Amino acid sequence: MFSTSLGCGGSDEEIPSLAPVSGVITMDGSPLVGALVQFEPKIAAKPAIGTTDSEGKYSLQYGGGDIGAAIGSHIVSIFHYGDDPEIPEEGKVPAKYGTESTLTADVKEGENEFDFDLESK
Repeated sequence: MFSTSLGCGGSDEEIPSLAPVSGVITMDGSPLVGALVQFEPKIAAKPAIGTTDSEGKYSLQYGGGDIGAAIGSHIVSIFHYGDDPEIPEEGKVPAKYGTESTLTADVKEGENEFDFDLESK
C-alpha cells in the first residue's frame, strides 16, 4: 500500500505505509551514543534512519523527514563513526551489526520498539 506525497520539486513520490519506530541501543550493557541506525526494508523503499542520543535512544525518519519506517521486514545496520579518541579507527560497532549485519526487525502498524544490546567482541 503506497500513498502519494508532493516533494519539494513538485513531483509525485510514492511513500509506503509507515509506522513509528524507536528503541534503545546498548554496547556491552552501556548506551551507545551517537550511533547511526538504519532500517533497510526488504521491499522497494528507502531506508529509515535515526541517531542515538546520550541514553542510546533513537527514533527513525523515512526519506525527507516523515516519521517512521516502511511496514514490513528490514535488515538493521548500526554504525558509529564518532571522533571520540576511545573509539578505534575501524569504528566502535563490529561489522556483524554494520556492513555485514545479521540484525532484523519486522515493522508492524502502530508503535514499534526495537532494542538492541550489542557486544563489542
